[in-house]
Amino acid sequence: MKEIKTICCIGAGYVGGPTMTVIAHKCPEIKVTVVDINLERIARWNDSDLEQLPVYEPGLAELVEKSRGKNLFFSTDVEGAIEEADMIFISVNTPTKTYGKGKGQAANLKYIELSARTIAKASKTDKIVVEKSTLPVRTAQAIKNILDNTSSGVHFEILSNPEFLAEGTAITDLLEADRVLIGGDDTPSGKEAKNALSAIYEHWLPKERILQTNVWSSELSKLVANAFLAQRVSSINAISALCEKTDANVDEVAKAIGYDSRIGPKFLKASVGFGGSCFQKDILNLVYIAKSYGLDEVAAYWEQVVLMNDYQKRRFVNHIIQTLYNTVSGKKITFYGWAFKKDTNDTRESAAIYVADALIEEKAEIYVYDPKVSKAQMLTDLNRLGTRTEEENERYLKVLSDPYQAAEEAHAVAIMTEWDQFKTLNYEKIYAQMLKPAFVFDGRRIIDKAALDRIGFKTYKLGE
Repeated sequence: MKEIKTICCIGAGYVGGPTMTVIAHKCPEIKVTVVDINLERIARWNDSDLEQLPVYEPGLAELVEKSRGKNLFFSTDVEGAIEEADMIFISVNTPTKTYGKGKGQAANLKYIELSARTIAKASKTDKIVVEKSTLPVRTAQAIKNILDNTSSGVHFEILSNPEFLAEGTAITDLLEADRVLIGGDDTPSGKEAKNALSAIYEHWLPKERILQTNVWSSELSKLVANAFLAQRVSSINAISALCEKTDANVDEVAKAIGYDSRIGPKFLKASVGFGGSCFQKDILNLVYIAKSYGLDEVAAYWEQVVLMNDYQKRRFVNHIIQTLYNTVSGKKITFYGWAFKKDTNDTRESAAIYVADALIEEKAEIYVYDPKVSKAQMLTDLNRLGTRTEEENERYLKVLSDPYQAAEEAHAVAIMTEWDQFKTLNYEKIYAQMLKPAFVFDGRRIIDKAALDRIGFKTYKLGE
């Protein structure tokens, strides 16, 4: 089996950075270099102030501090790191296409192809190339075709090693993984490559948790895993709407069905909607693949999971507008939270973006407090929608660094992210400085509704 002494990871984002940090921490004999063409991002990974890391994950900064400069490096010298590496991870962004064939569903593989061509150009010795990005089935074959036809006599083994990380718990998910999936060819060299990658994870995980498959099964398993999880969220969100009409409590319903061992309690937390970089993107990718093979009924089934998620966000917006006497024009609405979930600064597909956009369309003034997300990021998120000019977004969206100041003279507070600190805020103080009647819309089901009602709030808790 080939001994891996040097690893290069292309892409210093939410997957590449934490994954390589854990590998470097657990494999001190391996040199790990994370490369990216984004100069500002690499500078932040190298910043002596660990608060400046571009990715916020509990436990990440501590591990970076232990390994950085020893066997963990962050660099913009992409070709140099590739040339030196025995194993190369591709961990670049694969957003949903916004143009052309497959628009709105298929994955945009532009950065994957650029990575493959850079690997081919820089490689002078045999390499193991590992897909770490979430990719459509058969992408490995496309990467192999590029490498085999553009490199000069170098042999490449292509593996699929999908990530199963939940943001906010990524370090724990890496250190205590339920399973690691490694897909590759069943040729002698393919098996050797799979075993070489398995040996890295075996530094800290039992071998029985490391599953080896063919590359196609590995690629599809990632999409299907996220689709199944998102399906559970959309299912309980659909029931939350029914609960509100029937005076049932969605948490009580979720608890009751979660006790069924065939169902289980995980991913049955109703909310204003799921977000993140993977769920929607992977489901839409699955929909596109099914359609491309003529499986229209399969595509329609999975597409409904996304449609239900969009419906939940619209339902939340409509409830705010109707409760505020059918007009929010000129009214101040405070958002607690912008990240798509707690313990991360990732905002991709966050429900807050779409709820804010819809309320701004009604001329509401949105004031936001989030402990980890910057104003620049929030405005970038809104501007990407292309709904209005950047100047208009900046006029209607205000960001504050204090949750109490954010709620001063507000007509309503909307809880958009389940940050723990929002459970323990002084709501009597918040109530005293808001306009009356003062409304709270809990889109994450984290507050004590009865306690807020006693203070004087008009409280809406999604799902009851």
